Amino acid sequence: MIATVDLTTSIEARLGEAVLATQPTADGVPTVWVAPDRLKETLRLLKEAPEQPYVMLHDLWAIDERDRQHRDGQPPADFTVVYELASPDLGSDLRVKVPLKGHAPSLDTITDLWPSANWYEREAWDLLGIRFIGHPHLRRILMPPWWEGHPLRKEHPARATEMGRFEMPEATQAALSERLAFRPEEWGMERAGEDFDYLFLNFGPHHPGTHGVLRVALQLDGQEIMDLVPDIGYHHRGAEKMAERQTWHTYIPYTDRVDYLGGALNNLPYVMAVEHLAGIEVPERAQVIRIMLCELYRINSHLVFLGTFAQDIGMMSPVFYLFNDRERVLDIAEAITGARMHPGWFRIGGIAQDLPEGWEEMVQGFLSYLPSRLEEYESALLANRIFRARTRGVGAITAREAIEWGATGPLLRACGVAWDLRKQRPYAGYERFDFEVPTGANGDCYDRVVVHVEEMRQSLRIVEQCLRDMPEGAYKADHPLATPPRRERTMQDIETLIHHFLSVSWGTVIPPGEASVCVEATKGHNRYHLISDGNTAPYRVRIRTPSFAHLQLLPRLSRGAMIPDLAAILGSIDYVLADVDR
Repeated sequence: MIATVDLTTSIEARLGEAVLATQPTADGVPTVWVAPDRLKETLRLLKEAPEQPYVMLHDLWAIDERDRQHRDGQPPADFTVVYELASPDLGSDLRVKVPLKGHAPSLDTITDLWPSANWYEREAWDLLGIRFIGHPHLRRILMPPWWEGHPLRKEHPARATEMGRFEMPEATQAALSERLAFRPEEWGMERAGEDFDYLFLNFGPHHPGTHGVLRVALQLDGQEIMDLVPDIGYHHRGAEKMAERQTWHTYIPYTDRVDYLGGALNNLPYVMAVEHLAGIEVPERAQVIRIMLCELYRINSHLVFLGTFAQDIGMMSPVFYLFNDRERVLDIAEAITGARMHPGWFRIGGIAQDLPEGWEEMVQGFLSYLPSRLEEYESALLANRIFRARTRGVGAITAREAIEWGATGPLLRACGVAWDLRKQRPYAGYERFDFEVPTGANGDCYDRVVVHVEEMRQSLRIVEQCLRDMPEGAYKADHPLATPPRRERTMQDIETLIHHFLSVSWGTVIPPGEASVCVEATKGHNRYHLISDGNTAPYRVRIRTPSFAHLQLLPRLSRGAMIPDLAAILGSIDYVLADVDR
């Protein structure tokens, strides 16, 4: 990765007066503040610069700054919009911030620079009330269309008990239902062609092929999909808002519920970001145990993907065999963590407890069992001529388009881009492991399945190395912000007893600052950006999930396909709606 100081200096020289300030952060990502009226030209320059092109809009989000106390060196602002840029070729990130003043701030849209900005700008409008001038369809995306206020603003209540009793008389329900009706004209769609009428069909929100509560409004010419509109938000739980009323430690279980197939992998970017803020070094044994659990949960998620994808295209038997194999992973997780899908087991500074007796035999048994099963699945699925006919050439996308839309993980690697953060930018100790990065060539449904299967083999390689080379030592850091004082010490002096009481009852106070950590999760890049204002709870938590970026691709992948192809395309994206809606 390019040195932060050199990169910041280069960017300042390139952008000149557009840069208002540079900001040091705990994660080391170069962060520059740009004047609002210079934003678009700045982003265009950064995207198109021949020597250091930041071709991917990795994330776009906003901050309500009005209650924040610690903003040393940052330009005055009531709100801040943050643009996270990435360069797969350079392995480098760049953060651009724009300060905004006033109660109803606005910025120019960048949907003409990156198509992926569409949903991100709608989310920033929906949750924080920032208007993007020129956006093609700026309307709510996660909240219902009748919602009042913007939930991530500091004045908006965080609990239902602060909002009064909920009531919905029949007349109100009918009126609100009418507002949910799909009107093609609002999305730029025509109801009729020259000599025919289009058919508009709701695919979901309760269709089994949508893998949860997702509504897709289709514009059809016969069975051919002319266009479609994904309607998300039915699963929104306010995961980022919840962080503002939880302590740093008690928020850990909430992360499990985002990609609920990823288990402990959800904990990892969050606790690592807190560790960056607090300056906590994680013991080597804890790092290896974390990696072992993460790779087991990656296998768990990919097994579910493979089984449900086969079911989506009409193969009924594989899902039962694959879910049986998944149970073996969850048995190991339960033996180690005490839970299955939602372990909440990683801790700031390490893990909750050491490995139990007999864990080696369970892991070794699984390593001996799964490889032959994967060969059977390849034979039964990938070599099946009907499976190939239903998936090859369906939902194809080029590598350039995938990057433009912010695709990561298996979806991007199926296009031939070998971008895996565990390899290109190792974190949490991955640099000590030997594994390959599988890629495809055509970027279609078939290649996405092939990449998932091969990734399970590579995860097995990593787990085997964890088993073989598990280091000795502590499983958590002996740091006052991570671990309460030892019991024997609390019985000796009142100061230690008070510290123990405050850290457990009120919560740990994390020093002011910002840090983000992005990991290679089961479906792509999962990033937690944390802002501390020097309190026992985060001031702001931003969760960048792969499923949100990928589901936005659905219209691009589906135009010109048939209705049965849509089920295959949806399944191949490998999304989880809790990961989309948060």
